Amino acid sequence: MTFHPMLALASPEIIGIIVVAAVVLFGAEKLPKLARSAGQAKREFLVGQAEADAAAEAAREQARQRAKAANADLMDNVSQPNAAGVGENVPPPTPDKGTLSS
Repeated sequence: MTFHPMLALASPEIIGIIVVAAVVLFGAEKLPKLARSAGQAKREFLVGQAEADAAAEAAREQARQRAKAANADLMDNVSQPNAAGVGENVPPPTPDKGTLSS
């Protein structure tokens, strides 16, 4: 069985060495403050990322609406009377076929 190289860093010996090195470098009193500030930074990053995702989705939806409005056929909503004189919606003429009544 093979392991990913990064999993080698998760062995108990390596984690213990990292914790001891952190205590020596920063002191036991500073570590909770560092962990707290790292958690706050992560939380702020995730909130900012969620806001950016929401803004991007809103921009994509607005672009879809503008494209839909730009490509809309004006004749789609026109009511044309049929042979009986009733104002039903008749599809607009197509380039080679004309209307359904012709």
